[in-house]
Amino acid sequence: MKLFTACLATETNTFSPVPTGLRAFEEYGIYRGDGSAHPEKSLFGPLLGLWKGMAEGEGYESVESLCVFAQPSGLTPRALYEEFRDVILEDLKAALPVDMVLFSLHGAMVADGYDDCEGDILTEVRALVGPECVVGAIVDPHCHTSAAMLEQADVLIAYKEYPHTDVAERAIELYNLCAATQRGEIKPVTRAYDCKTLGLWRTLQEPTKSFVAEMKAMEGQDGVLSVSFGHGFPWADVPDGGAKVWAVVDGDAEQAEAVAKQLSERVVGLREAGVVELISIDAAIDQIGSAPEGLIVMADVADNAGGGAMTDSTFILERFLERGVTNAALGFFWDMGAVEICQNAGVGTELKLRVGGKCGPSSGRPLDLVGTVRAINTDHVQPGLGGSASHLGTSVWFETAGLDLILTSIRAQVFSPQAYEDLGIELAKRRVVVVKSSEHFSAGFGPIAAETLYIDTPGALQSDFKALVFERRAPDYWPRVEVAEPAPFP
Repeated sequence: MKLFTACLATETNTFSPVPTGLRAFEEYGIYRGDGSAHPEKSLFGPLLGLWKGMAEGEGYESVESLCVFAQPSGLTPRALYEEFRDVILEDLKAALPVDMVLFSLHGAMVADGYDDCEGDILTEVRALVGPECVVGAIVDPHCHTSAAMLEQADVLIAYKEYPHTDVAERAIELYNLCAATQRGEIKPVTRAYDCKTLGLWRTLQEPTKSFVAEMKAMEGQDGVLSVSFGHGFPWADVPDGGAKVWAVVDGDAEQAEAVAKQLSERVVGLREAGVVELISIDAAIDQIGSAPEGLIVMADVADNAGGGAMTDSTFILERFLERGVTNAALGFFWDMGAVEICQNAGVGTELKLRVGGKCGPSSGRPLDLVGTVRAINTDHVQPGLGGSASHLGTSVWFETAGLDLILTSIRAQVFSPQAYEDLGIELAKRRVVVVKSSEHFSAGFGPIAAETLYIDTPGALQSDFKALVFERRAPDYWPRVEVAEPAPFP
């Protein structure tokens, strides 16, 4: 058997004015044929390496193609997407015939002229390999599940956890199911339901946590091979947006339909759990004195790079300064100019520094601060998704008015306390830490948090989904429509 693998992934916020261009992909590495050899740099290279190891362990040949990822932002330029896609197709043509194709995709990549990049590339791949080749893909649960994705892939699997702690587990599941299909041991049939819902479900919290456990318990029983809950990515104006569920069953379309319908009804019951409960900045500050002893984690959810925000908003910082909050660490502020100035000044230097507010109204206003450069790390790295390396470039610890700021030269959300600790900021000695992240931070910060607060700011990722202005996505979804019934999809 010959296996072909590739990764092309980014999550597109169509409301962002900043394109996801070549430099955004270069920051995480562009690898052709050797992404698996650079696990310290390539976010998804380890997945291609995992599949390669599994295939070669069975005596199969493995061919690796492109491996690219970019931090979420706006539309990918058409020519760039087509170039990446065509490189993969060129490598696939050269590798033919192949027995199995596995992709690591995101599911919410949008390019100029392409609402459904994943569906497009899977369609092109299927046209090349024909119906006998097994095609599989894993996707982020914040995906726009399309008809093309479901129809062109023999097996499509979404990560089950948010934060995404099960990526490798899902990759292994995909390989095993596709290999079993290729050997003729199973015949996967997929059916899906549109849940007609926009939401954000945190799987470490109930009742979503129990729903994920229920999904896992269904798999391997009565012919059910895999079930997935695609939460959807709310900040994208595309026709296929919103939550969907799908079931992959061995040879029984009616059973797959019934399981998908059952799952969609459960998601309807979880609608309220998908609402993000936020408190104001002032209310959060008011709670500092009465909160349990220990570290208070405040999540600046609207300025999350993982959703396409610029991570340079100053709303929380400005209010902390106005109200005299001290003993708090805040990160990350993507501010290449401020980083360069601090690097030029050197550690220990006191200086005047303008921070943040660079990228538009959702960034707030730039703040003119007086403080001291406490530390500089020219190759700052934090553990990211599944323990992979999340590179922050040159990072600076800048102390001002009793507050510790982390300034970075590469835009990224906060994943791990290590990002603070490695710069010398001891969180055990801080009362508050502000993290620019929506939920991925919770895997690392949850165990050390006395309390976690999700803060309402005027940042780029607004959580009132009724207020989002869509031109291309139909408005037939909850919470915009109170009675929105799930429907078979497509």
